[in-house]
Amino acid sequence: MSENTEGRSHLSTAGASALYIGALLGPSLLLLPGLAARAAGPASLLVWLALLVLSGLIAVVFCALGTRLGSTGGVAGYTAAGLGERAGRAAAWCFLAGVVAGAPVVCLIGGSYAAAALGAGDSTAVRAALLLLGLVLAVRLLGVRTGAGLQLVLVSVLVALVLFAVLGAAPHARAEHWTPFLPYGWAGVARAAPPLMFAFVGWEAAASLTTRLRDPRRQLRLVVLIAFVVTSLLCLGLAAATVAVLGPGAGGAVPLADLLRAAIGGGGRILAAGAALVLTLAATNTYLTGAAELTEALLPPRPNPGRRGSYAVVATTAVTGGPLILLVGSGVLTTSQLVAVPTALFLAVYLACTAAAVRVLDGPARAAAAVCCPAVLALLLGTGWPVLAAAAVALAAAFLGRRPGDVPNADEAPATAELLRTR
Repeated sequence: MSENTEGRSHLSTAGASALYIGALLGPSLLLLPGLAARAAGPASLLVWLALLVLSGLIAVVFCALGTRLGSTGGVAGYTAAGLGERAGRAAAWCFLAGVVAGAPVVCLIGGSYAAAALGAGDSTAVRAALLLLGLVLAVRLLGVRTGAGLQLVLVSVLVALVLFAVLGAAPHARAEHWTPFLPYGWAGVARAAPPLMFAFVGWEAAASLTTRLRDPRRQLRLVVLIAFVVTSLLCLGLAAATVAVLGPGAGGAVPLADLLRAAIGGGGRILAAGAALVLTLAATNTYLTGAAELTEALLPPRPNPGRRGSYAVVATTAVTGGPLILLVGSGVLTTSQLVAVPTALFLAVYLACTAAAVRVLDGPARAAAAVCCPAVLALLLGTGWPVLAAAAVALAAAFLGRRPGDVPNADEAPATAELLRTR
């Protein structure tokens, strides 16, 4: 199916919800509960709760932007509407760079689970990650329509596995695992927040799919609500179970596998490897889908564009993703260090979109954006050196000469006339 044909097809509410859930869950269910527990102990639950509140506010902002400025440009169109075309280009390229840097991260985490299931070491994890990267790129080439249907199946299986792990391991929870509650003080809580934000990026990934809803004003609110409720319950449940069940071992690299092992014994790691495969496919499929549609919008228009967006995203991810995985395998980088790079890039996108939303929205959505903007800035600065990479991408994109088709004009959005009337 051609890319432009896919662009005219409509997403069902269930399919769109699956795409959003797949983007939001990301590697959070595979790695981040362990990283958070390692940094803050039981107090990591406070970080999860705080970031869930922030994620809910960001969801309100993106829902309002999607219904009022529905645009195939996604985050680029949203940012350009409030901050101008240079800022729109910066947001677009930060998002695309985040996808390119984030895909190998998710594959590496999935590869670690596969290696754990086999009782193998890091070299096996790297080989599995390379295989997963090839698999997710192949899924992207099947097209958005196929990906949306597959996504619904993958997300359903994933939710069932996580619920099984949490509920099955619950009898092994121990009250003493919650003390001391602040083993590393408030400094540990602060350290846990920036990397944990990677668990809550994803609202921007499916932003460009808004125009594929048959009735965005009615469907989008329901889609966002479903995605937020499902991901919140799963994240909190898994985070709490990681602390309560695993205790001193909660900081491991494969917390879901450890919970499944507590629930059903040795076969738990095999189920966890299956969950890793499902989550890797679900998360990367959504990000690559959104990136392909955004890339298509940024490329100069052609009468018969074919699948330029998909081919460009798949080629770039393949060329950069493989070497990044090999760098981790050689010990030059760690998975934790690599997580910080896409986190900073996606936070830069959130910063641009929430700042734009303050200018173009009104009412409760504008108030939500005003709260989110400084909070996101603080988290972005907390990522450390990767903020420099995000700044470099944003500045380079902002000051490159504009070409035809770079950023969809806000006037192209179907809700612009209403926006101008209400402001």
